[in-house]
Amino acid sequence: HHSSQSINELSSELMDKLTNAVSNTHPGNNTGSFLSGGLDSSTVTGIFSGLMPEKADAYTMGFEEAGYDETEFAEAAAKHFNVNLNHYYVTPQDVATAFSKVIQSCEEPFGNSSIIPTYLCAKFAKDQGKSLLLAGDGGDELFAGNERYLRQLVFNHYDKIPDFVKTLILEPLFLNNAVIPKLPVARKISRYIEQAKVPMPERMETYNLLNQFSHSTMFNEEFLQTIDTSAPVKAIKETYKVDTNADFLQQMLYSDWKFTLADNDLKKVNTACRLAGIDVAYPFLDDDVVEFSTHIPSNLLIKNNTLRYFYKETIKDFLPDEIINKKKHGFGLPFGEWLKKSPELQNHIYKNLNNFKSRNILKEDFIDEIIEKHRTQHAGYYGVFVWIIAVLEEWLSANIDKPALN
Repeated sequence: HHSSQSINELSSELMDKLTNAVSNTHPGNNTGSFLSGGLDSSTVTGIFSGLMPEKADAYTMGFEEAGYDETEFAEAAAKHFNVNLNHYYVTPQDVATAFSKVIQSCEEPFGNSSIIPTYLCAKFAKDQGKSLLLAGDGGDELFAGNERYLRQLVFNHYDKIPDFVKTLILEPLFLNNAVIPKLPVARKISRYIEQAKVPMPERMETYNLLNQFSHSTMFNEEFLQTIDTSAPVKAIKETYKVDTNADFLQQMLYSDWKFTLADNDLKKVNTACRLAGIDVAYPFLDDDVVEFSTHIPSNLLIKNNTLRYFYKETIKDFLPDEIINKKKHGFGLPFGEWLKKSPELQNHIYKNLNNFKSRNILKEDFIDEIIEKHRTQHAGYYGVFVWIIAVLEEWLSANIDKPALN
C-alpha cells in the first residue's frame, strides 16, 4: 500500500513515528541518550534534544587506542544538536575490575565484549543522576545497515547464473585449476565462487570463528560425542525460512531481529543497564516504527549498492553529512590489543583459560595455540576467541559449579 507514496512522504512519516517513539518515553531532565555517532544514536539524540527545553545530555564511551575510538563522530553529532556530551574513557583496568560482576550476572554465557563498556557508560550516566537512557538499537536491522546485507546480495547474483554455465565453465576454471587462481583478480573470483556455492543462510556463518578450525582440532572427542554439532545451523535455518513470501533481504533482516537484536544487542544493553541501575528505552523498536519499516520495499532499503538508502534519504537534512557518510564501526572493545599490555587483564583472563582446560570441552593444546596466536599473530582476531573462552569459564564457574543460593 506504500507504492503510491513518494519517498519524501515515506520519509516524513518515518520521522513523525520516530519523534512519537522518543516522546512516548517521556524524556525529562533525568533522561540521557547513548551517543556513538552512528546513524541511529545520532537520530535518537537529535530528536530527544529537540523535545527538551534545556540542553540535553548524551553519553559516549571512548578508548585510548588507535582505530577503536569513535568519539569524533559523537562530538560532531553533539555539536550539531547542541547537546552536552559526557565522555567515559574505558581503560584496561576498568575491564579487569568489571569483568567478573558483569559476566557472572548475564542470564546465560554471553560473549559480546562490548557489554562491559556499555555497562561502564550506563553507570557513568547513573552516577550523574540519570534514571533513563535512550538507545539507538534496531535501526540497522529494520532499515538494512549491516555490511553483510550488501555482501550477501552480491553473492546472491551467483545463484541467478544458469547451472550449466557454473558447472561447465566457471567452477572448473576457477575452483580446481592450478594456474588461474594464482592471478590476483582470479583469486578473488575463486574465493567469491567458493562462498557463493554455500547456500543461505549457512553462508552467513562462513565468517564464524568456529568454522575456521575443524571440530576435531578444537574439541575433545568425548565432548563431541555428547553434542549435536549441527544444532546451531539448524536453528539459523529454521528462523531464516519462517516467511516463505519474504524476499532475500527481508529474510536476512528477520533473522537478524531474532539473532542480532533479540539474542545479542538487546541482551547486552538491557543487562548492562540493569546492572548499572538505570532504565533504557529503544525508540526504533516502538511498535509503529517496526511495523512501518516492514512496508518499505527492499529495493528502497538498499539501492545503488548503498546500505540504508531509504533511511539516509530520510535524515539527509537532519544529521550532519560526516555522520551519514561515515563507515559503520560500532563500539568494539580493543580487548585483543589491551590483553597484550595489561597485567591485570592477563592475570584474570589466563587464569580462566587454564581453569577451562579441566572441563575437557576444548583440547588443551588448542587453547594453548589460541593463546600463542593471539600473542604472535592477529591480536584482534584471536582476542575474540580468548575472550569467549574466558567468559564461558567465568560464567560456568559462578552459575553452574557454584549456583547462587535461592
